[in-house]
Amino acid sequence: MRIAALGGWTTEQKHVVAASFLGWTLDAFDFFLMVFVLKDIAAEFQTDVTKVTIAILLTLAARPIGAFLFGRAADRWGRRPTLMVDVLLYSAIEFASGFAPSLTALLILRAVYGVAMGGEWGVGASLTMESIPAHARGFVSGLLQSGYPAGYFLASIVYALLFQYIGWRGMFMVGVLPALLVLYIRRNVPESPTWKPVTTKSNTRTVLQSHWRLGVYAVVLMTAFNFFSHGTQDLYPTFLQVQHKFSPHEVGLIAVIYNIGAIIGGISFGSLSERFGRRRMIVIAAVLSLTVLPLWAFSATAVWLAVGAFLMQVMVQGAWGIVPVHLNELSPDEARGTFPGFVYQLGNLIASVNATLQAGIAAHYGNDYAFALAAVAGVVAAAIAALTVFGPEARGIAFGDAPAAKGHLQSHR
Repeated sequence: MRIAALGGWTTEQKHVVAASFLGWTLDAFDFFLMVFVLKDIAAEFQTDVTKVTIAILLTLAARPIGAFLFGRAADRWGRRPTLMVDVLLYSAIEFASGFAPSLTALLILRAVYGVAMGGEWGVGASLTMESIPAHARGFVSGLLQSGYPAGYFLASIVYALLFQYIGWRGMFMVGVLPALLVLYIRRNVPESPTWKPVTTKSNTRTVLQSHWRLGVYAVVLMTAFNFFSHGTQDLYPTFLQVQHKFSPHEVGLIAVIYNIGAIIGGISFGSLSERFGRRRMIVIAAVLSLTVLPLWAFSATAVWLAVGAFLMQVMVQGAWGIVPVHLNELSPDEARGTFPGFVYQLGNLIASVNATLQAGIAAHYGNDYAFALAAVAGVVAAAIAALTVFGPEARGIAFGDAPAAKGHLQSHR
């Protein structure tokens, strides 16, 4: 779409974008392997799906810890080395999950995995946004965020093609492959050109405290965003399996289809935000999602469910495609390694109850997952539109100490 935005890039800038995209893609790949095997894990450990969804809750709840720890490390020691350590950690924990001897052990491993997963997004996004030309931020934001559905897409393929042969434990063992990305980062990716080492331990915390109003707003917004994504993704395979009795092949195929929509939505809306504004395109995506909600949740056939899921994820990830650039532009320069990822993952912490909440609602209404999915998605879509309309925007702000950057930010508040 915005191919012209790629003109004049250096080889190093292209490597940065590729590494950050792959880092988030493979992190999401490792996370979404879990959502396909909830009922299989429940069967092996002789429990119910609702209890297994606690693993998702713990992963999401632990992500703010990782965002803060790895964000502080990135602000102090650099984006590049921090990203390498993070990728190695989440790959190792994913592999170990395949050997869990009990549900309790698996829950502990998924919580530790959440720490590593929480660190990747903020570090990768800050490295990318600080390294690319300002006019390309919208397109790259959509591309970077599309790594999340791309990871879901890969997990869908693995589930559809390999699950019957390797089982749920083998699915997790496949998740060690992202560790190979570290070799690429070490060889090809430079440090952020605008990063300056934080010289005092308290500096990042001080900056965050001085921008607490912006931080509170961003956390509330990210809470709604995380309910939006997880509320339309995490239990959708279970909905297809339990309520519609679809086979693993059918579920995997539908997941592939809606993740293609998610990738298209992220890149398209991210690119359009460069021209029409961050807030405007987020609101449009959220409102449009309400129009396709009935088709997505209440269709009766596989074909129409696939169509509805495709359109829903175009809108959900269309809104999300703007988030990396939006949060990085709003972030204080001194804490860009920490602020975007930390507020994002605090929102995840609050929204971490989503899978358990939706599973509980569905169980209460006789395993009516359609109602549970639609209720959450509809409420948070409306909330995102309202919060975004009244929020700040800093489209095109210069990163660093340029006076024009500060003036531009004030003009949008």
